[in-house]
Amino acid sequence: MLRKIMLASSASLTLFCANAQEDSTKSLTISGNADAYYRYNFAGNRTAPNNYTSFTNSTNSFEVGMATLRADFSALSGKVGGTVDIGFGRRIDEFNYNDGESGLGKNGFISLSNLKQAFVTYAPSEKVKFTMGKFGTHVGYELLDAPLNRNYSTSYMFSNGPFFHTGLKADITAGNVGIMVGVANYTDESTSTNSVKTALAQVSGSFADQKLQFYLNYVGFGGSENGVNPGGLKALNQVDLVLLGTITEKFNIGYNGTVQSRKQVDGSFTPDGSWWGSALYFNYDPTSTIGLTWRTEYIGDKKGVAFASENIFANTLSLNYKAGPLTIIPEIRFESAKNEIFLDKDFNGTKSTVSALLAAVISF
Repeated sequence: MLRKIMLASSASLTLFCANAQEDSTKSLTISGNADAYYRYNFAGNRTAPNNYTSFTNSTNSFEVGMATLRADFSALSGKVGGTVDIGFGRRIDEFNYNDGESGLGKNGFISLSNLKQAFVTYAPSEKVKFTMGKFGTHVGYELLDAPLNRNYSTSYMFSNGPFFHTGLKADITAGNVGIMVGVANYTDESTSTNSVKTALAQVSGSFADQKLQFYLNYVGFGGSENGVNPGGLKALNQVDLVLLGTITEKFNIGYNGTVQSRKQVDGSFTPDGSWWGSALYFNYDPTSTIGLTWRTEYIGDKKGVAFASENIFANTLSLNYKAGPLTIIPEIRFESAKNEIFLDKDFNGTKSTVSALLAAVISF
């Protein structure tokens, strides 16, 4: 999970490649995954899915989440590498919400809409690696690809934080501590025509024979006085913490906490301020084929910076049944809020809702 400046690295990479001899350590790995799901919201109204998180915005409908194909190349004993990662389906459409030829806010490049990741790497030493291109964010506990999460539905923090970055980063390792620094386009931009650039950073490490791991993450920018960017913000700063604790061979706990502050452009209807979130993930695997995960998440947003309610409390219980590369995930989710942000079957506002889904995920 270690992630994510320097123009000098690009020159170094070019010089290195130009003088490289035939490499016998070249390798190419092809992998992929696919997922599908059925979700039902017990309000019983298909036109009101009661969903405010990413990738499951449907009800009473069978859906394809995403089909993925990924190629990873390495050469010179891992010093040089590259990844091309593409996806198809509703999940990738929401992930690349800025990409495409039509629609408000789209950048006009349809070919970018299917590109999850595309980056090259150069490691001049075992302790330093540069990455340039488009890569998944380092912020948060959850990831885009369904096989990499134990809950199929996603958290509010994941849905309202960054999805990916397009830029340059350096990963530095010193003992059991990792440091990442980088610079990228505005959050979730595959291509940019504005001057706003985002700073990336992470400090990570482990204790107690790696039974406790931590990832302290940052993403943000400031000084955009005219707010010329897709978010219409003068500044955005987010600090995020992930903790992973192994209790026994069968039981572990994950934690994700985040605070995101925003400064709006003058005249905005949304106030300046910050929202925060906190989630615990209790993971229990009684056997090699059965796993249980309970995610409990709380969101606080008193000023209404990002959410329609002052607070939201969501609990999700997922069972993972594994049959080789296939994972079947039945899941139930209960959500409540201080404000009436959900709808009942008669379109009346309500403070809580319950949803269930069944997902099938395969990796190859």
